[in-house]
Amino acid sequence: MSFALVFHAVIGFVLLQTLASIFVNLFLFRRPRRTSTAPANPVLVSILVPARNEEPRLPRCLDSLLAQTYPNFEIVVLDDNSTDGTSRVALERGFSTDAGAARRLLSGAALPPGWTGKGWACHQLAQAARGEYLLFTDADTHHAPDCLATAITHAIEERADLLAAWPRQITLTWSERLVIPLIGLLILGFMPHLFIWLPQRFPALAKRIPRQWLWGLGGANGQFLLFRRAAYDTIGGHEAVRDHLVEDVALARRITQRIRDGMRLINCDGSQIVSCRMYENLAGVWEGFTKNLRAAFDNRVAVFLGFGLMQVVCFVFPFAMAGAPRWLGPWWKMAVLEVALIYLIRIILTLRLGTSWLSCVLHPVAQLFALTIGLNSWRLSRGKGVRWKGRTYTIGETV
Repeated sequence: MSFALVFHAVIGFVLLQTLASIFVNLFLFRRPRRTSTAPANPVLVSILVPARNEEPRLPRCLDSLLAQTYPNFEIVVLDDNSTDGTSRVALERGFSTDAGAARRLLSGAALPPGWTGKGWACHQLAQAARGEYLLFTDADTHHAPDCLATAITHAIEERADLLAAWPRQITLTWSERLVIPLIGLLILGFMPHLFIWLPQRFPALAKRIPRQWLWGLGGANGQFLLFRRAAYDTIGGHEAVRDHLVEDVALARRITQRIRDGMRLINCDGSQIVSCRMYENLAGVWEGFTKNLRAAFDNRVAVFLGFGLMQVVCFVFPFAMAGAPRWLGPWWKMAVLEVALIYLIRIILTLRLGTSWLSCVLHPVAQLFALTIGLNSWRLSRGKGVRWKGRTYTIGETV
């Protein structure tokens, strides 16, 4: 058996498996049924917004939260030692520093050793919250008026301990349009929604799966995390993941690790009820993904490097090979077929998620750019640390 045959067989298998995963996940990654009315006896929901130097973005977020149709909620904003007018934005909208107010502004305490900035901010918010449900949402999000009513209804119907809604991503500059749509490939191509759904649907099956395997299935988006308060406390809240740079993934994994105990993680398509502009320029894209990419793999450096190698071989190499028909000889047609499969994957995701066509058309450029950021994330994590919002973090590694 020739090396070329094995090489193309591996690429073909990965691409077909990714395509199959997308079709399965399209059925499981559902859009909640929209509703502007609350369930009977609506529970109190605490909307919790950590904010550090968010003066330009916070107004739109708070205005959308104040306009929610759901009748029973409080909003708590924590100013995480900002150096701009973040607090002023909240005060201008009627937020109070009174501990009993339904619209409260907190001043964040100094960051203790061993905590990430966002984890510490969310921990303080959770301590101040009074709701039966806790909604952690970022200051760069915008919520439709029926967002909270829709999310709470869906969470109750699905008996979710954590409902993670993935917002519609707003991209305006070339770097955003190039890289951010690749999140769609992660959500629908690589996230194992089926293997989360099955043990949650069949508890007897969950009992047979080791907790460590269940832990590895977890994933979520920190832009919109709706917890049942009792579940949040059971898994230890943000304090349990206080040193994790990708706290949303870490919290989701603490939920899936307890599927055997009846806990449920529901990831859903929140694009109709919430949107987010993650970054606003090349510097933001570079720094933000540098912070996240290595940390998402915890201490598993071999898995991180293996995943990156798979991306290079299966999602980049086919383009190089398709451009060299004389060198490949009879295998050139296989490379062209592989490129066609990659574009089929990207077209399906672009149509389904409404992301930028620039990333789809320039897929190999987008993929190489993302891989470069990934290598930078690994380099800085092993050395002087990654920076985010004026703070520096390091990540330990094991093989």
